[in-house]
Amino acid sequence: MGQEILILDNIRSAYNVGSIIRSSAAFGITQIYCVGITPYPAIDNDPRLPHVVKQADKRIAKTALGAQAHISFKHSDSIEPVIKQLKSDGMSIYALEQHPEARDLKTFKPKQPFALILGTEVDGISNQILSLCDEIIEIKHSENKESLNVASAAAIALYSLSEAK
Repeated sequence: MGQEILILDNIRSAYNVGSIIRSSAAFGITQIYCVGITPYPAIDNDPRLPHVVKQADKRIAKTALGAQAHISFKHSDSIEPVIKQLKSDGMSIYALEQHPEARDLKTFKPKQPFALILGTEVDGISNQILSLCDEIIEIKHSENKESLNVASAAAIALYSLSEAK
């Protein structure tokens, strides 16, 4: 991929974050915004207490397996300013979410550059945030299961979007 960015919105598990980082590095993502409670590796001028940074780094590293060294991280308490800034920078904003208006990931062709939002493991992406996005895309599922782990969904989406260019 190229100038694509991921936005992780209130993802609780550092292990999921690490796995997403690993997939991101594999598909050329170079920047990830970690929003709200999403754990993130140490950053310049990190506002967190040292023991919090150390714990997050350790957990993320367990599944990222060194991929975090190839990605730039930013943190924001709220997603709205991130979306507004990226849009003003000319990026399209896509959300990966099951939704009645979502387009099938298999046939979706992204406009470059873009940012992809991945939402919290339990509640997904709120309707308020979805309304700020240019498109909502989804991974169609069989009738056996209605959702995937966020890290698995991220890997599938990154692969598919890299093939759709």
